[in-house]
Amino acid sequence: ARHRVVAFDLRNHGASPWADTVDYAEMAEDVLTAMAARGHSRFALIGHSMGGKAAMVLALTHPRTVERLVVVDIAPVRTPAPFVGPIRAMRGLDLCTISRRRDADEALADAIPDRAERAFFLQSLTFEGGKPRWQLNLAALEAALPIIAGFPSFPPGMHYNRPTLFVAGGKSDLLPPSAASEILSLFPCATIERIADAGHWVHAEQPAAFLAVVETFLAADAD
Repeated sequence: ARHRVVAFDLRNHGASPWADTVDYAEMAEDVLTAMAARGHSRFALIGHSMGGKAAMVLALTHPRTVERLVVVDIAPVRTPAPFVGPIRAMRGLDLCTISRRRDADEALADAIPDRAERAFFLQSLTFEGGKPRWQLNLAALEAALPIIAGFPSFPPGMHYNRPTLFVAGGKSDLLPPSAASEILSLFPCATIERIADAGHWVHAEQPAAFLAVVETFLAADAD
């Protein structure tokens, strides 16, 4: 209620353009350019998972632009390659046999057994003129999985020295306690909050608790 929120689909997602390459420097520049085009030269930035890594890169490379940073359930370290199975299952789905989203849901049930996760991916299935297509650029994303799983290296001493909040799901292992030293080396003003009874999709699984933590952080006076 107290903030103007601009929500971006990153490249190869949603309604955003497709590109052959997917790396964090490019995604950070995409966000920076899009915000500048809307007249925003300073802003708070929130990113989840891959978006969290892109947000960290943007904060590290343009620290005067990012006033505050929130990173959700990801750390600046290499993580397991995300969603390999679901991406391959979606690529293998014969869209010629699909006439409605329920058909795709049933066809993907074995490969993506979690109903909520399946529903998340199926948001990207659109029907234009009655013909189904994926908004996700699945080929580019699969090819880039090793890059997405990693995190760029930065010169020693480079850091983002402004208020930073890491929000982890209590049942997720993508922001492990072992990552704290790497977090603090790059983000020395960081605090880490863990939300119980939430997995990787913290904001969807525990929205009230997530908003309470994030709104308190955004409302705090900057140093």
